[in-house]
Amino acid sequence: MKPKINYLSIIAFYLIAISIRYLTDKTNLLDGIDNYFLKIILRGTGPAIGAIITFLAFKIKPVMTFRGHFKKVWTPVFLFWGLPIVMITITSYVINEPLPYGFILAVLLYGLFEEIGWRGFLHQALKPLPKIASILVVSVLWFVWHLNFELSIANLVFFGILVLGSWGIGKVADKTCSFLVVASFHSLNNFFRGLTVVNSIILIVLTAIWIAVIIMKNRFSLKMGRSIGSEQS
Repeated sequence: MKPKINYLSIIAFYLIAISIRYLTDKTNLLDGIDNYFLKIILRGTGPAIGAIITFLAFKIKPVMTFRGHFKKVWTPVFLFWGLPIVMITITSYVINEPLPYGFILAVLLYGLFEEIGWRGFLHQALKPLPKIASILVVSVLWFVWHLNFELSIANLVFFGILVLGSWGIGKVADKTCSFLVVASFHSLNNFFRGLTVVNSIILIVLTAIWIAVIIMKNRFSLKMGRSIGSEQS
């Protein structure tokens, strides 16, 4: 029997997520906080808080975890969080720029808090829909959540990026089930908004390594599954 969509849980999640976004982005709620990076992080907490409250209120068991399909949580920590930190740090040192640790941490945590909601809850909740419909619904809700409704080419491009992200990060979520992995892919856009030659190289290298890791991980899992199945038959 095909699972049904719990629309009430989706409405509850989204109302919480967008309300927190409004309070942290469009009011004076964070004016007393001097740390710029902390403000950035807090503006991204809505989807995570909405997801956690919804999981508890509707007794929904999360599909995704920090470890995901990896044997040890340190594997995604090192490959998907540690690697970009190391590469950005080395690059900043070589070109004699300040080491951007606050920026890196803010971007990674911001992406993590968003992804706990968008992929950890909403992507899973909408799986009974046809794939394209699910992608479009997530993209529209994700776009509206940013509370930027200016009619411009930049916003149209931004919506296109969100559609691409909903498709691509959704596939990563399905393959890995790891919050850390999807957060790292989410963070790529925020890390390298100003595409210089150096940034482009880091972006390409990171993406290639991560995709290769996911492909090899899934092939190994399939091989192990077939091996176990043949032994049992």
